[in-house]
Amino acid sequence: MPWVRAKVRGTNVYARVDEGGRLAADGGRVEIRYQPRDGRLYRAVASNVSIVDATLLPEDTCTPAEEVKRDAPKAKAAARGTRGSTATAAAPSSTPPTEPAPNAALAYSDGACSGNPGPAGLGVVVVTEGERIELSEYLGQATNNVAELTAVLRAIEAIAPTTPLVVYTDSRYAIGVIQQGWKAKANTELVAELRQRIVGRKVELRYVPGHAGVELNERADVLARQAITRRASDRRVASRAKAAPSASEG
Repeated sequence: MPWVRAKVRGTNVYARVDEGGRLAADGGRVEIRYQPRDGRLYRAVASNVSIVDATLLPEDTCTPAEEVKRDAPKAKAAARGTRGSTATAAAPSSTPPTEPAPNAALAYSDGACSGNPGPAGLGVVVVTEGERIELSEYLGQATNNVAELTAVLRAIEAIAPTTPLVVYTDSRYAIGVIQQGWKAKANTELVAELRQRIVGRKVELRYVPGHAGVELNERADVLARQAITRRASDRRVASRAKAAPSASEG
């Protein structure tokens, strides 16, 4: 998803927008960055964000970042109410899984690019009840979005059409153009192929934050970067029928 220059309560920021230049609000909040490369992601109430320059900036204007959590008033009140008790803070409501649902498959996909465009690679981890597949593929010169889209494609290709599949990706762009009907202004043939691949299939794309310590997402990232470093592709399959460690780890 692209960015635009905006203001939040008088402060200059970068704000996420959709391909049409509209603020991309999720739950009424918009992803913003005060600095494009400081690794910190914030979310602001959409009504507090005003666009000051509608020129669309590419997705890689801001580097991957971790969300900075701010205590909500209710959370602070709850903390005050539990002082002196042994209760601990509640765990996140949803943790990305490492195991697939029964009779289904689970995949994590990621793309990487050294420069944009530049040498690109993808990493995919596919888990079924019987095996774990790891793909590390060098794509040559490509953009980051092409790498992300191709990674999702490889995840889909790895699973039989009759098997339900959930693919986790940290690319909101990929989810948008494949699953949410965003208009693809670039990579149109690749997007069309992906859309066709999921017709009549139980395939769902879900967002996972990048570089946030999610085990299989981190592994997919490693595989993508290894492809670039080695300028080579690799496919490893490990049976999960036995309790032995996966041969693909290392």
